[in-house]
Amino acid sequence: MDNVTVLGLSAAALTIVAFFPQLLKVWRTRSTRDISLEMFLIFCVAVFLWFIYGVLTNDVPVIVANFLVFIQASIILALKAKYK
Repeated sequence: MDNVTVLGLSAAALTIVAFFPQLLKVWRTRSTRDISLEMFLIFCVAVFLWFIYGVLTNDVPVIVANFLVFIQASIILALKAKYK
């Protein structure tokens, strides 16, 4: 594995980890009052498009990061709708 791939996978790991505390907080508190619905909608679309880009360019770090962040952001978005 080359240095560029290691850098990309490191960035992917940090991106994935960054959303996990928010997901846990929403899950535990069942509160999404301070989360912007519009921001998460736009973010989910953007992350999904980055995922598609990664697939089309065969860029593993982009695929992994954006797939897992899309899942986390989608769960937060679903909880936002549920706890509204």
